[in-house]
Amino acid sequence: REKAEEFCALSNESAPTVVRVNGLKTTRENLLKSWERLYPVSPTTHSPWGIRFHKKVNFFAMKEFKEGLFEIQDEGSQLLADLMEVEPGDQVLDYCSGSGGKTLAFACRMQKRGQIYLHDKRKEILAEAKKRLRRAGVQNAQLLCYDDPKKGQLKHTMDWVLVDLPCSGSGTLRRNPDMKWKFQREELEQLLAEQRNIFKEALTFLKPKGKIVYGTCSVFPQENEDQAAYFQKHLSLSLERLFQTFPLHEGMDGFFGARLTF
Repeated sequence: REKAEEFCALSNESAPTVVRVNGLKTTRENLLKSWERLYPVSPTTHSPWGIRFHKKVNFFAMKEFKEGLFEIQDEGSQLLADLMEVEPGDQVLDYCSGSGGKTLAFACRMQKRGQIYLHDKRKEILAEAKKRLRRAGVQNAQLLCYDDPKKGQLKHTMDWVLVDLPCSGSGTLRRNPDMKWKFQREELEQLLAEQRNIFKEALTFLKPKGKIVYGTCSVFPQENEDQAAYFQKHLSLSLERLFQTFPLHEGMDGFFGARLTF
């Protein structure tokens, strides 16, 4: 009960404003040095790429944003992306990429070598991903819509697959306060089935000895630890690493990640 009350109180707070430095173009030290006289900023505690702004700023008008030196991303989301320990030359699939936030976070690890495929069923959001990739200077990425005939050729070829799935969003309620009134218990069962189906589809792209990362922005164990246990039991996967955050006062949101392999 105490934990639940803490979660409810935290979900009514304002979310912190955090950005992630684009390691392809600059360093955190350089941006902190250029900003510290202009804005109240500090480095994030856990992510080596994050900078926290202690007051609201119009990021989209900033020269550094237009030049692709940073993206807005919660510290917990940055740490989830860090489960993708990709290397130059790897073949990587971001299966539920959305507009590419997690890809933008791990792309610098590849040093523009190898290939990243961003897959989503929404063509309009892939168009937004294309703009963000161009601004960030990510040149080794391809967009892949769900009905793209090339998908069949990619089966069993990926070194890494990220499956950042649709979920309840319970770890980010303070950023989406309407969800507190809209989300129904019945929706959770539907989400659990959808998550398993999408994960099974994504798994078909992984090559032997490849690694797959399952991620949510949820704090519900049904979507997190229970799903990871299900994948191990029914899909012959082994757990390599678990990651989890809980919403913190003036800190990161709630995220979960499980890195698995055959």
